[in-house]
Amino acid sequence: MNWEQLLSLKRQGDTAKRLRKEQDDTRLGFEVDYDRIIFSAAFRSLQDKTQVIPLSKTDFVHTRLTHSLEVSVVGRSLGRLVGKKIIEKYPYLQEVHGFHMNDFGAIVAAASLAHDIGNPPFGHSGEKAIGEYFSIGPGLQFKEQLTAKQWQDLIDFEGNANGFSVLTANRPGIEGGLRISYATLGAFMKYPKESLPKKPTKNISDKKYGFFQADKEFFQEVAADLGLIRNKSAEDIGFERHPLAYLVEAADDICYTIIDFEDGINLGLVSEDYALEYLIKLVQGNIDTDKYKSLETREDRISYLRALAINTLINDAVRVFLENEEAILQGKFPYALTDKSKYKAQMDDIIALSVQKIYRSREVIDKELKGYQIIHTLLDKFITAYNNRAEGKTTQYDKLLLQILPEKHLIEKESLYDRLLHICHFISLLTDGNALLYYQNITGLK
Repeated sequence: MNWEQLLSLKRQGDTAKRLRKEQDDTRLGFEVDYDRIIFSAAFRSLQDKTQVIPLSKTDFVHTRLTHSLEVSVVGRSLGRLVGKKIIEKYPYLQEVHGFHMNDFGAIVAAASLAHDIGNPPFGHSGEKAIGEYFSIGPGLQFKEQLTAKQWQDLIDFEGNANGFSVLTANRPGIEGGLRISYATLGAFMKYPKESLPKKPTKNISDKKYGFFQADKEFFQEVAADLGLIRNKSAEDIGFERHPLAYLVEAADDICYTIIDFEDGINLGLVSEDYALEYLIKLVQGNIDTDKYKSLETREDRISYLRALAINTLINDAVRVFLENEEAILQGKFPYALTDKSKYKAQMDDIIALSVQKIYRSREVIDKELKGYQIIHTLLDKFITAYNNRAEGKTTQYDKLLLQILPEKHLIEKESLYDRLLHICHFISLLTDGNALLYYQNITGLK
């Protein structure tokens, strides 16, 4: 892979190449990506989607929106620090093509901003709830009517693949979705493969999948334009990562490790003594002892340590990336950057404590149970009504139900797979609160 190709400004539908040296720096294409994402309805819905605590109304607990904004800030720093060194190493990128270090920051910031845009309500349990509706629930009836890969898309519903669809899917009059630059789409694609074969290797890019069968043609167009390295056989689609996808992943890893932990502390799920012990291990070489002792409140002490921890992990992720940049360009770095961090043991300790004290807390479990019931009910009702309409068997109840679908989701879909995926997509875009409201209206509980 080469950086000139990887930094493609092309957008879906372009017939001519966009050159960096011809860009208006006051309205740079990579920054336009950020703007389009942040003004999108799908991004705004993240303000009422779970990060850790589903349906939480506590004002200091992160939602998917605040988490995504923080990941984009960390991603921008990672991108700029890496970009500075890449431009120094390959000066022709600036001298001949006009790229700047901030371009790297803008690409990673935009991709990081969008990294959770396809996640359904109720956190990762929402993905599992959709998958289990098909694998062990009423949706099992459709298995024999779908191809193996279409079926895997549904039983292993993946927020990353759904996010690619959110960013790129066509609608009548809106070709190419948000029309994001291919460079930003490449950085967004942490798992550039289809749903089967599942986890064919231990390569980090094979951990999950990154696109639905409905989107595979455009996905391959983006990968080809960027020059991504193909790593699957002829009948299977899969590529090595875009190098900047490693930075997007690192930004997410850093934020959820440290900030989810901070949420647990603020909720009282993790004691301050535990928190200080674990965070100090991570930043002990950088603490200003006098400043730390002057902080009188728990919130200020934790905030200080959190800022130090994030900065420490940013600098270390940049080190790992730059030391392995040539291997990454050759598609020979099958790890996350944090896997090779000098602070991996400390991060693992924090994550293990978060799993024990936060992710498995009674509050989280109770809310996720409600999420399962809500999502399964909505899938069952809307899939039945949508399929009945397509088959000419619409009941009066179906008609009433379809009338409450948002207008943009009333479009016709010919194949069963497309209809099933369409309803999954509709439900995935609901906020936690809207999903609950639909459920209450449909079941008569409100």
